[in-house]
Amino acid sequence: MRVASPKKMGLPARFFVMILRFAPARVQNRMWKWWYQKLAKANDQSEFQFMNYGFEDGNGPKLENEDEPNRMFIQLYSMNIRGVDLEGREVLEVGSGRGGGASWIAKTHSPVRLVGVDFSAEAVSHCKRWYANQTNLEFIEGNAQDLPFENECFDVVYNVESSHCYGDMSAFVEQAYRVLRTGGMFCWTDLRDADTMASLPGLFQSKGFEIVESTDVVQEVITALDQINEQKMKAIEDNVPKSVRRSFETFAGLKGTPVYEGFVSGSMAYQRILMRKP
Repeated sequence: MRVASPKKMGLPARFFVMILRFAPARVQNRMWKWWYQKLAKANDQSEFQFMNYGFEDGNGPKLENEDEPNRMFIQLYSMNIRGVDLEGREVLEVGSGRGGGASWIAKTHSPVRLVGVDFSAEAVSHCKRWYANQTNLEFIEGNAQDLPFENECFDVVYNVESSHCYGDMSAFVEQAYRVLRTGGMFCWTDLRDADTMASLPGLFQSKGFEIVESTDVVQEVITALDQINEQKMKAIEDNVPKSVRRSFETFAGLKGTPVYEGFVSGSMAYQRILMRKP
């Protein structure tokens, strides 16, 4: 993934990006873990449950009143698993973050078990506290590139706007394939620079996956970013310490930030790829 210009970021993000440009994969993994631990520590309010860019195509799910404020974020999760039956299934989210997506899927799509795994101990701790009343939902700390599960133990694996943080994408894809049962579905959506995105279908197929559907959703992501720009700005202002506020704005994809401008110009891509383990 192309990294945004450091001059347009706050100091913590600027330092972080400079290291990522030159660091080997193992160092990148440590830096991403440090960064997300920092984000989790910066805000431990349960109202701040999502970290994604959102999605809007006019075909969103019906939501409970309590979920409406997070509609754009939830719609990204809903789009990612669209057409996949989760009821009664064992499901894994890799990169569960602050748990909002996993919580909504667990209560709406009725999997018998949904496990969210994330490499931020702080985020996992928050999730265990916030969603303790959902009996079909659990969260554990773990590495996407070395998942702490036996072979073939899940029916569905999904991953939302997380894998661009992984130092070794190939290892992650191998792990997703390993933990899926035969016939299981892998639902993936994320951003990359346009050239890297074009290479990813080949990577997924090289690891054994059959691609069922591949969809460019960048315009729908831009629409969501436009609609929730003010909401995100206010949430950051109200909940995030000033010392990391500029960095939050950058990683939230607010208007004028490099990622947002990359989506508009076409230098950044955003796709949903649905796969099956044959």
